[in-house]
Amino acid sequence: MEQKKSPPKYTAEFRERGVRLFQENRGNYSSDNAAFKAIAPKLGCPPDSLRIWCQQSERDAGARSGLSSADKDQLKALERENKELRTANEVL
Repeated sequence: MEQKKSPPKYTAEFRERGVRLFQENRGNYSSDNAAFKAIAPKLGCPPDSLRIWCQQSERDAGARSGLSSADKDQLKALERENKELRTANEVL
């Protein structure tokens, strides 16, 4: 059985740098898609990763609808706590 490769983990600083590069250079391209495709190889990451980072950055800044990173973290913590409480209730 063949193991799937997990995607590389990028540091927060690396993602921020990619978002900043995109924002600074997006005007030089005909579309955002073209900018993602041109900038991502220079960073050594897939264009879709850069697109996702930029969208999340816009959510965090309030410029795009959806959950911010802080909201996502809080939701994960609440779901984890809920799961632990359900497990404890089953034991009782």
